[in-house]
Amino acid sequence: MNKNYQNTQQRDNADLAIKDLIPLLNSGLNKLNLKLSETTLEKIIAYIALLDKWNKVHNLTSIRDPKSILIRHIFDSLAIAPFIKGPNILDFGTGGGLPGIPLALALPKYNFVLLDSALKKTTFLNHVILALKIKNVNVITKRIEEFHFDPLFATIVTRATAKSDMIIDKTRHLCAKHGQILIMKGKDPKEELKSINNHFELYKIKVPYLNEDRCLIKIPNEIS
Repeated sequence: MNKNYQNTQQRDNADLAIKDLIPLLNSGLNKLNLKLSETTLEKIIAYIALLDKWNKVHNLTSIRDPKSILIRHIFDSLAIAPFIKGPNILDFGTGGGLPGIPLALALPKYNFVLLDSALKKTTFLNHVILALKIKNVNVITKRIEEFHFDPLFATIVTRATAKSDMIIDKTRHLCAKHGQILIMKGKDPKEELKSINNHFELYKIKVPYLNEDRCLIKIPNEIS
């Protein structure tokens, strides 16, 4: 069989598999009480397709198949939408655009900055915002310690791999008065919470079709 034909057939099959996710996407959004336009749904599906395609070369995420990307990345990101406070939001250590891209699509009235120090990741993100015509996202390649922004952010969010106290120390200078830092975690990090000297609130997060623990640490910025 012709190799070009095989490659075309594989791409067509992959595209069909991603389009087959639309019913699951709609069901998950219903569970999250999110009502998004048809255009936004199409952009979410297109983002999954781009993430799946680029991931084969650039290793943007360890999640490899489109259905898992939808559940573990898209639904996981959108599950915290009720906690987002605008108008300016920073997603730092965004990687492949998570949670920033799904949240920006769901919350178009807010402005998002996606920050990562890895050029291959921010190159991908710039391609995404151009391809999908996302108007409320800016991508910046820089380390968090070197990043400054005016105005300050009402919400700073990260899907955390670092410890919470380190995240707070690194982002405090970017958080507006009466703003908040949101740290997405897996299971309840009981020992880690003991190291947080700030007032914090802990919320359990339910992600549609994911039978795993998720929680959100919210640290209000109560000082100027």
